[in-house]
Amino acid sequence: MKRAMKELAHGAWRLLPQDFRRNAMSGLAASLARKPDANPPAASDGIVVAGDVTGWNGLAESARIMHQVIAAAGLSRGMVPLGLPSVVPAYEGELPAGAAVLAVVNAPFLPVALLRMRRDFLKNRRVIGMWAWELSVLPRQWRYGAGFAHEIWAPSPFAAEAIEAMAPGRVRFVPYPIGAVELAVEGDRALFGLPEDALVVLTVFNLSSSPNRKNPAGNIAAFRAAFGERRDCLFVMKISGSESYEEDLREIKEAVGDAKNIRLMIGTMPEAQLRGLIAAADIVLSLHRSEGFGLIPATGMLLGRPVVATGWSGNMGFMTAESSVLVDYKLIPAVDPRGVYRVADGMWAEPDLDSAVAGLRALAESAAMRARIGEAGREQARMALGSGPILRALAANGIGGGVAV
Repeated sequence: MKRAMKELAHGAWRLLPQDFRRNAMSGLAASLARKPDANPPAASDGIVVAGDVTGWNGLAESARIMHQVIAAAGLSRGMVPLGLPSVVPAYEGELPAGAAVLAVVNAPFLPVALLRMRRDFLKNRRVIGMWAWELSVLPRQWRYGAGFAHEIWAPSPFAAEAIEAMAPGRVRFVPYPIGAVELAVEGDRALFGLPEDALVVLTVFNLSSSPNRKNPAGNIAAFRAAFGERRDCLFVMKISGSESYEEDLREIKEAVGDAKNIRLMIGTMPEAQLRGLIAAADIVLSLHRSEGFGLIPATGMLLGRPVVATGWSGNMGFMTAESSVLVDYKLIPAVDPRGVYRVADGMWAEPDLDSAVAGLRALAESAAMRARIGEAGREQARMALGSGPILRALAANGIGGGVAV
């Protein structure tokens, strides 16, 4: 009987408008969860990184990268799970006394995540939120998380500007310091079943992110327009998250059709193997409509792969015309059937097909150009995505003020 009532209530809840459900969830949690102290300690004994620390997604990987750099500076006081019940396991331990908290949990979900923790989880602690967003306008429900962080870090100037409008004076641009960590790489073309004599173009995305934002159809169209059915060119689409979005995967398969030079690699793999796949490619393609940061383009650059990417949004925090191939675009209203990016006045980029095709063909025809862009990208990403910004941000918050950067 209880189970039937629960299923009935859940079904009725799902019938409510999506925006109403999201606002209700975040708003109720924000009213119930305990906020951090209004006046945080001036100094903290290190910092704990909290978030989806074992997950298979970009936000989880960013949390691990930030922890690596914090640990290398001697400032880590551990990692703890913090997130939604359906994603992150509950944490029942205690935090080290005097440590600050870096919550790598986006604003709408932070109050919900904190409801699962002890009531004193944030007491007497400085709290920093690490938030990423992919449009220049924030959804309303983000305001509910604003009261749960003393300072907010954004991984790109693009995201920082959007968040600043909601939390003026409390936002700091702190890029993910992926250029400061040793990137483990595992695998080669033989492991992934890729031909040694083909030009391999790779795109990587998770279907749990909006497919309209990641734009798989645009990536397919650009490759086909550039190379047709050439057997010496192979397009690899590495897709994760399909188990929850079978309809999206079906649409991608329909777009691929019977093309012999497009291959889908479906499923998750360890980060070291994913980097091995990126390193095995000749070109990394990201015709996204918007990025809060752009972890795959950044990884491709650091591994010396030439990256062809839409020249707009978060990736422009570390990409330049000299270190990558930037694709022209026009801004259009953001249309997202999932509803995640259904925001009033929300805009994103529509990459220009001709510009993408020209970039792909130029790289395909010149190994020297691929090597030159790849090396320039590596140096640019190392410079833009080093440890300096995060160590300076920690020091500004009274955490590791003596660290030299």
